[in-house]
Formats: sequence, structure tokens, C-alpha cells
Amino acid sequence: MPNHDNCEFGFGTRAIHAGQRPDPETGAIMTPVYLTSTYVQEEPGKIKGYDYSRTCNPTRTALEGNLAALEGGAHGLCFSSGMAAMNTILNLLKSGDHVISGNDIYGGSYRLCKTLYEKYGLEFDFVDMTNLDLVAQAIRPETRLILMETPSNPLLRVCDLAAIAAMAKEGDILTACDNTFATPYNQTPLAHGIDIVWHSTTKYIGGHSHVVGGAIVTNDDNLRQQLGHFQNTVGGTPSPMDCFLLLRGTKTLHLRMQRHAENAIQIADALRDNPRVTAVHFPGHDSHPQYDLVQRQMRTGGGMISFELDASVEDAMRVASAFRVFALAESLGGVESLVDHPVSMTHGAIPREERIKAGFQDGLIRLSVGVEDIADLLTDVERAIAILA
Repeated sequence: MPNHDNCEFGFGTRAIHAGQRPDPETGAIMTPVYLTSTYVQEEPGKIKGYDYSRTCNPTRTALEGNLAALEGGAHGLCFSSGMAAMNTILNLLKSGDHVISGNDIYGGSYRLCKTLYEKYGLEFDFVDMTNLDLVAQAIRPETRLILMETPSNPLLRVCDLAAIAAMAKEGDILTACDNTFATPYNQTPLAHGIDIVWHSTTKYIGGHSHVVGGAIVTNDDNLRQQLGHFQNTVGGTPSPMDCFLLLRGTKTLHLRMQRHAENAIQIADALRDNPRVTAVHFPGHDSHPQYDLVQRQMRTGGGMISFELDASVEDAMRVASAFRVFALAESLGGVESLVDHPVSMTHGAIPREERIKAGFQDGLIRLSVGVEDIADLLTDVERAIAILA
């Protein structure tokens, strides 16, 4: 059987086949769900590749191989959530180490850094990652890691992966990129020199709002060993059923991402023409500040949009609640469209003064554009904003 894990095959072929082989016992084309906690050993210490399912499980092995192939990486590791994946990356550090991160990252990521790892002696600087001078100025002798989201959550800023990777390598600093918004369909950070990529697989990878998970991919054998140690030791691993559901999701990732992008650009165009909207943040628009970089670094602008209304927190919440097709909910990346008011929902952990300083206004609304009929989505957006009249 051909090995579909390597990059000589196209993205869609790898999405469907990589990491998976027909079951040798029955020929089943779908990877079985190995619902077992332990494995019989032929004699003490002599195993058939598996000994305990926290450490490894055949269904998880298939998913890890699949995601590694999609990211163009050598090693994949899967987790019970995106936060568990990020936590495992931070496990690489020790007290006194310094981390540089974006100033408009997901609120849960900010909370993990500030409320847990600062307590253990890590130091963090949150800067505008689109400004390479600010990133360079933030580097200290103690800097051990640069964390980035691109596009960022929720302002959809795009940072130059290759430039930051080159800067970090000069100082022997690790780089890690949250690729959740873009997905490996739209960009592969490892190809730009980034050391570690991570995902909330809950989002586009799963794609159907039915499973929570996380993943890390790297090309570095030593990093894989260290990250695998913490994956096993801490134990934040996904169930075999979760892995099976995520493998179902990756098989249609390329199809879904194209439709997400097609719908998103039409909604972004309509928002730009709406007189009540003061700003639109969408990487697929030529008005985006990093549009030239987007063209070089990404395949499409993706399916996420945020836009600003000249509105109070209360009025923005009213608009978010007025959608009928877009569901008012946290999370993103499912086939169904979702609307989020970050200030009161996903980014509530970030203090207002920090938000405003980062350019994150009270009237910001974030859309995860689904794959429904575009006419229905456009009508829904127009109708919701019109309540401000």
C-alpha cells in the first residue's frame, strides 16, 4: 500500500489517507476505535508497540500521523484540548525563563500564562507580533520561547513566520505557532522555520463542533521526546473515540476550508460596505495591513472575520444576540456559523486596559463563517447590525 504520509501527495490525499492503513485483521478501511486501557504483553517488557493507553493508543497513533503529515512535520502528539497542548509546550520551560507572546491572543492562552505560569516564575511580554522591531526589542538573555497566533484571535493580525523564526534562531530561542485559525490547509508554519505548531483540534480540524482536542507537531526529534514525556507524564491525552471523530474531520478539511473562505470573503465585502461598521479585520481583503504577507504565507484568507461597531459593550451584545443563522456561542471552525462578542465571552479574562491598548475595542464582534448558503448568511449579518438603527 502506498505511503500517503509524505508530501509528494497533495493535501486532500494526505487528509484522507495519511497515518491510516486498512485494518490488517479485517481490511476495514476506517481506523478502528481501540477502546482499551491496557495491552497484553508476550512476556514482561515484551510488547507489540503498546502497553497503556495514556502513553499510546493505535487510534491516537493514526491521528498523530495524519496531523503531522498535514503540517509537513515528522512528529505529531495529540491532547485532550488545545489548552493541554499549549500547557505541554510551556512545560518545556523553567522558572526564570522569559516568553514573548502576541498582545491579542486568545483569552484562555493569556489566562494560562498569567494565572498559572507567572506563579511558577516564568515572565511574559505581550507585544504586537506584526511589528518585528517590537519583537526584537522584547528579546532578553532569558528569552526561551516566542509564542504566536497567526491569524491572531480576535483581531486577525498576521505575523511574519519566516522573519520571526530567523530572529529567534539567532538567539537560540524556540518558536511555537498556534495554527488553529489558519489550519494546515492555509499555512504550514514548520515550512517557514517555526519549531512547534499547535492546534485546538476542537475547531477546524474536527470541523463539526462535536469533539474537544488539541495537537502539537514538530520536526525536531529532541523536542518530540521532551513533549512526549510531558504528554505521558501529565496525561492530558484524548480518548480513542475523540481521535476517531477527529480523523473523520480531517478527511474533509480541504473541502470545508475552501467553502469557509469563499463565504467569508463575501461577508467581509458586505461588512466593509455597511455604514454602521467602522472596521473589518479579514486577512483575505486587500485592505488588511498584512495583505502582501498573507498572499505569500497563506493559501486563502480563512473563515474568520472580526468587525467593529461604534457601540458600547451593551449594544454590541445586543447585535450579537440578534443573529438567527449565526449561533451565539464560543468556539469556532465548525460547519455551522457562530457569532461571538469577545469582550463578554471568549476574551473576558483579558483586562480592559490591556484590550484597549492592543486595539481590541468594546464593539468588536467575531464571526466564524460556516458553510451554509451564502445568501442566508448575508441576510443574517445585515439584519443583526440593523438593530442599531
